[in-house]
Parts: sequence; structure tokens; C-alpha cells
Amino acid sequence: MKYVVLAAAMLAAAATGARADGDAAAGEKVFKKCMACHEVGASAKNKVGPELNGIVGRPVASIAEFKYSPAMTEFGAGGKVWDAETLHTYLADPKGLVPKTKMAFAGLKKDQEVLDVIAYMNQFNEDGSIK
Repeated sequence: MKYVVLAAAMLAAAATGARADGDAAAGEKVFKKCMACHEVGASAKNKVGPELNGIVGRPVASIAEFKYSPAMTEFGAGGKVWDAETLHTYLADPKGLVPKTKMAFAGLKKDQEVLDVIAYMNQFNEDGSIK
């Protein structure tokens, strides 16, 4: 029984690690698909969507100056945070995770693109500086 628990823990750790294996340089190119609605960097501002500086680890629907949809506000209730796993699920299928979200983008269909764009966004601190 010990070995089954140990094997399950190792498998979970490996799966979590795989989610963090994006290429930030490739993610910068993927982020161009997001730029119509979102910005990152020192001069980032809210557009149709909120600016995404410091998104990895940030509480959901937490930019005070941005008017989130009721669906996104409800999704973030209770202190939910944009960790890599939640971002991965959302970026692959936004309306699948948050039905009635205002985000019109259908999602990134290639898993590697999702990993890469998360790695790219993870470079930015809340103030837009690079980590």
C-alpha cells in the first residue's frame, strides 16, 4: 500500500512539473494572440481584458480598476488563485472553465502553446518588471 501511495505522489509531481515546462521565448510569440485584449510589461494597461502582469499566483478577478464579468467574479469568489494548473485549463478552454465569461477567445488548442504562454506571462512581476 505504501508503494501505491508513493507511486501516486511521484506521478502527481511529474504531472505538475510538466505543466511548468513552457518556453518563455516561444510564449512571447503565442502571446501575440492575446494582445488584442491584454497587455504585460511596465506600461501595461487594462484593455478589453485586464493587464496580466503577475497573473501567475494572482487572485482571480483582483484588478480593482477592471470590470470583470459576473461569471469571472463568481469564479474567483473564495480566494481562487491563477496558478499554473488553473491557467492551463482556462487558456485551453475559457468558457469550459468559466461559463459565461466575457472572454471571446476560444482558447489555445495546442498544449505546448498553453505551457509556453504561461511561462512567458510568469516572467512578469505585478509592476511589469521581469523577474
